[in-house]
Amino acid sequence: MFLFSLSIMWSVWADGLNIGWVEERGPGAGVWPFWLSFGMALASLWTLLRWYKGSTPESRDTSAYIDPESFGLVFASFVALTAMIILVTIVGTYIAVFLFLGFYMKVLGGHRWRTTIIMCFGAVFFIYFLFEWQLTKYLPKGWPIFEDGFLWIDNYRWDYLM
Repeated sequence: MFLFSLSIMWSVWADGLNIGWVEERGPGAGVWPFWLSFGMALASLWTLLRWYKGSTPESRDTSAYIDPESFGLVFASFVALTAMIILVTIVGTYIAVFLFLGFYMKVLGGHRWRTTIIMCFGAVFFIYFLFEWQLTKYLPKGWPIFEDGFLWIDNYRWDYLM
């Protein structure tokens, strides 16, 4: 995390983004990425120092980072997230999120079907409402057949709901 923070700080500085206050305009374009990365770098250094000194129970613990029982869940989560990212390019964001959340809740979480379906539709509706309506940021819709379906929804929204 420390190296990642340094790389972001370097990137902001190398691109010439202003990391300070711009008169009559407000914060410069690099303020948030640079100073948040700076804070992450300090927190990472502090964590490394505490680990080196062995000042916390976690830093003295010699057991495996991921126990064998949890490794299956971590691996399944990794595979599910990877599949969702691939599915975004094929079926679009909303269907991919619906399928991912459904898999995660039902298969990995063991929730009831009713809870799973309500959460899947609720999450997709919330994401659509937040990004498409409020922020007017269109998320990937996938292949043209899926994009056409979402264009129908957008046209309905603009014709009857706006």
